[in-house]
Amino acid sequence: MKKKLLHINKQPTTKLIVLGGLGTIILICCVVWILTSVLRGTPVFGMEGSFRLKKLLFKNIVEQNSSGKISSIFSTASYYEGIRRTPLLRTISDPYQRHTLVEYTVEKGDSIFKISKDFNLLPETILWANYETLKDNPELLSIGMTLKIPPTDGIYYEWKSGDSIEDVAAKFKVKPSSILLWPENGFDQDNLQINEGIFIMIPDGKREMVSWVMPTIPRKNSGVTKMMAGPGGCETNDGAYGTGSFIWPGVNDYLSGNDFWSGHLALDIASGLGSPIYASDSGLVVYAGWNNSGYGNMVMIDHGNGYQTLYAHLNQVSVTCGSSVYQGTFIGSSGSTGNSTGPHLHFEIRKLGGLVNPWSFLP
Repeated sequence: MKKKLLHINKQPTTKLIVLGGLGTIILICCVVWILTSVLRGTPVFGMEGSFRLKKLLFKNIVEQNSSGKISSIFSTASYYEGIRRTPLLRTISDPYQRHTLVEYTVEKGDSIFKISKDFNLLPETILWANYETLKDNPELLSIGMTLKIPPTDGIYYEWKSGDSIEDVAAKFKVKPSSILLWPENGFDQDNLQINEGIFIMIPDGKREMVSWVMPTIPRKNSGVTKMMAGPGGCETNDGAYGTGSFIWPGVNDYLSGNDFWSGHLALDIASGLGSPIYASDSGLVVYAGWNNSGYGNMVMIDHGNGYQTLYAHLNQVSVTCGSSVYQGTFIGSSGSTGNSTGPHLHFEIRKLGGLVNPWSFLP
C-alpha cells in the first residue's frame, strides 16, 4: 500500500516538471518576440503599450548598465512611435521675414501698388514711409526715385523731441507694447532712452492719408479752375447728359498698376502707348489739356447727373473743353505724361464731388 501511494504521488510531479518546462520555453519565446519587436520599432501592445514597455526597458538598462553607456536605440527620442524627433535647443527664424528697412529704386512700369505686392506690404505702408518724397500722393512716383521699404506693415517713424511711447502709440492707434517689443527697435526695457532723429518701426500703425486729387469741375463753372489746375479749363454752358451707366474707357478691362485703395482713388487700366481712349458715358467736357497736378494730359467729363469721369496721363487729347461727347466717343490716346512710370490710363469716377470705386460701376 505504501509503495502504491508513492507511485501515485510521482505522476503529478512529473506533469508539473513537463508543464513548467513548456511554460519556460513559451516565456522565453515571448520575451524574444517582444525584444525583437521593440528593436524593430513595431508596436507590441498598441502605441501606449509599446511606449510603456520602451520606458521600462530603458529604465532597467540604465539601472543595470554600470558603465553608464546606453544604447542609442533606447534614447528618449525613441519613445514615441512614428517619426523619431530630436529636440532643437535653438530658435529657427523665418528666412522669408525681413527685419530691417531696405531701399528700392523705382523702375519703368512700377506703381506703389505693384511695389507693395512685390514686398508683401500694404501700399499705404510704402506711402507713409516716404512722405518726404511722395507726400501721400502715389502719382508723384517717378523712375529712379529711391523708396524706403519697411520690414512690416505700419509706420516708419522718426522720433521727435518731446515724444513718449504712450503718445506715439496713441497717435498711430497701437498699444505701447507693439512699439516696445518690436525686436529691431532695440529698446532697453530697463533703461528706455530714445534719441531725437532715430527711426523706429510702429507695427500695424495707421494714420489718415493726405488727399491730393484734382478738384472736381462742374459744368457752367469750369473757368475758375484755370489757375489751379492748368490751361485745360474753360467757360462752359450746357451740353450732353449721361445715361447713368459706364463702359470701360479703353480696349482692356484689366489693370497694369494701382488698384483702387485709400491712397489711390482710381484705377490704373492697362493701355499701351497710343491706344484709343473712349468716353465712359455721355457728357460735357469741362477740362481738356495739360494738368499741373501730376496728371499730365487729362480730360474731365461732367455727365450732368452728379457724376464726373477723369482720364489722365494721355499721350494725346482729341476733344476740346466745352464740347459734348457721347458714350464710346474717342477722346484721346493712352500715354505716360505727367507723373507716370509707364503707359496706362488713370481713370476716376466721381459722384457729387467725391471719388468712388470704379469697380462698382464698370461692367
